[in-house]
Amino acid sequence: MLQLPAFDVAFARAQFPNLERPWALFENAGGTVVPNQVIDRLNDYLRNCQVQPGGAYGPSEEAAERIGEAQRLMEEMMGAEPGEVTVGPSTTMNVYLLAQALRPWFEEGDEIVVTNLDHEANSGAWRRLAESGLSIREWRVDPDTAELEIEALEALLTGKTKLVCFSHCSNIAGGINDVPAITRLVHEAGGLVCVDGVAFAPHRQLDVKAWDVDFYLCSPYKIYGPHLGLLYGKREHLLRARAQNHYFISDSDIPLKLNPGGPNHELTAALTGMIDYFDVLHRHHFGESNLPLHGRLGQLYALFAEHEEHLAEPFVDFLTARPGIRLVGRRTARQQLRAPTFSFLAEGRRSDEIPAALARHGIGIGSGDFYAARLIDALGARDRGGVVRASMVHYNTAEEVGRLVAALDETI
Repeated sequence: MLQLPAFDVAFARAQFPNLERPWALFENAGGTVVPNQVIDRLNDYLRNCQVQPGGAYGPSEEAAERIGEAQRLMEEMMGAEPGEVTVGPSTTMNVYLLAQALRPWFEEGDEIVVTNLDHEANSGAWRRLAESGLSIREWRVDPDTAELEIEALEALLTGKTKLVCFSHCSNIAGGINDVPAITRLVHEAGGLVCVDGVAFAPHRQLDVKAWDVDFYLCSPYKIYGPHLGLLYGKREHLLRARAQNHYFISDSDIPLKLNPGGPNHELTAALTGMIDYFDVLHRHHFGESNLPLHGRLGQLYALFAEHEEHLAEPFVDFLTARPGIRLVGRRTARQQLRAPTFSFLAEGRRSDEIPAALARHGIGIGSGDFYAARLIDALGARDRGGVVRASMVHYNTAEEVGRLVAALDETI
């Protein structure tokens, strides 16, 4: 096993202009800041390539090349094959379009399983298919543990189960679900899976082929990139799905068929800046490498996970030791079990009071339902203003976590 070097967080932070300000940012699960490399790619495209791409003249050819390169890099980042990743405006929109594209596959009475753990993006669009005769079954979270139990899913699966939609990692509870095991179970029952990886992707490497998932979603704006969404689908599924673009866009024209109007040109081109940033970090920590991109990202994400676990340990210790605090989800910082996204309730306090108090200390956290409204209701937290959430990524520091703990200790 490769011996990991110490993570140079100061070097990483130097790439992010937003981190030059005195704020300690802990609402990263809602969206990360972007490095200079992404900003440079966006500005350069707007300055030099803001023309209609795909024409037979220089600037137009260059624009198409930059968009195509970004598309290819996102496929490699996810571990996908060429043409299996759609760059769309958001994960919510990508799921909505996917649901419409798959609707002709289903007959009245067929079953789709959704959860009450997830962000609504991978839930609401599927639930809406009940309007056309499908049966929606809910895989319910244990309200005490904020966990999805595989045994509960087994009880839901029938010969009519066509699709199971769930998250790789909760954007509130932070627990990492066993995607390969769940996928095997669903496939054995004759169904497909659609996995929301938005809360997982900033923290762990993506590998859609190794997991054998049918569909997988993530959002670059939570992986240090521009505000877009990525949808992966196995090629055979994407070919079979009904096109959602203009009538003259054929069912074989992937990924364009699931992206009405086509991708945002400048933001798509800026996705390359994410990989520029990752490569700068990789060279700094591992030196020159002949590894393919996916291999380099594997090493880099292992480094992120180690750093994030060390960051999270004192925060978990504080939340679990402090009287009157209810930590949602797993009471651990172990990287194998959870991402460093922590939500909690404070006895005697509304959740929406606490971020404002911490802002006076120069600390940014969030509160509410974070579009996982069904989980908030299952937790009984609706009348408390939802939960308080603090989420870390690799550019956070131990000093910032110390400030966060001290401010919370004073506030609660």
